[in-house]
Amino acid sequence: MNFTQHLHLHHQGNLMKIVPSRLALSLAVALVAAPAFAQTVATVNGTAIPQARADVMINEQRSQGAPDSEQLRNAVKEELIRREVLSQEARKKGFEKGAAVQAQIEMARQAVIVRAYLQDFVKGHAVTEAEIKAEYDKIKAQMGDKEYKARHILVEKEEEAKTIIAKLDKGEKFDELAKQSKDPGSKDKGGELGWANPSNFVKPFADALTKLEKGKYSSTPVKTDFGYHVIKLEDSRPVKTPSLEEARPQLKQRLEQARVERHIAELRSKAAIK
Repeated sequence: MNFTQHLHLHHQGNLMKIVPSRLALSLAVALVAAPAFAQTVATVNGTAIPQARADVMINEQRSQGAPDSEQLRNAVKEELIRREVLSQEARKKGFEKGAAVQAQIEMARQAVIVRAYLQDFVKGHAVTEAEIKAEYDKIKAQMGDKEYKARHILVEKEEEAKTIIAKLDKGEKFDELAKQSKDPGSKDKGGELGWANPSNFVKPFADALTKLEKGKYSSTPVKTDFGYHVIKLEDSRPVKTPSLEEARPQLKQRLEQARVERHIAELRSKAAIK
């Protein structure tokens, strides 16, 4: 696992990721309760489509790399007209009065407000260069200077692991013996775990792995909270670490997300929740 993958792994499950940022969500609120604006994109059956809606859509497209062109603006205008036509027809049939639709509208409105608040929070609590450098150094130290390609066989009892080691000593194949492993993710791949840093494993496993020579397997069972392991080191190689400059965008995002999570936890701790 390389430095970038390490960052990605620790991003998963992040609260900031669940804040909706889709264009449709922003427009869902605008379509339901948009104030009257002097500037309009078009008028549909006497109802004005505010320029603000077009601005939301154009800015969203630009943030995704689309150039601000006449073609884009025309496409946005057409899309907004189509939506207004459909929205009016839906209102005629009373769809907006349904409880489920009302709930979705309220959730969309709430999500857009939350998104705007969090964007402002991040802007007002900017990550410093010193913080980015410290995070870079911390991750780099955690990863060490080597990564390892390993196999393992996981069993429930120590005696089972000793039996497997005895069979390996007699020349039986590791990948065949791995079929009895309790690890469903690796048992059908000969126990292969792929390339990874020792920091990705629990300490007893990592300690045993880093002491092995290439091509060798553990001579005694390795106990962890998961059971007993027989570990084989396939290979090792130096870690390819990107420069601070290359990692900066992901590090900045990681720190911003951590700050947002702490802020949300702080707000929640102060809230009267029953």
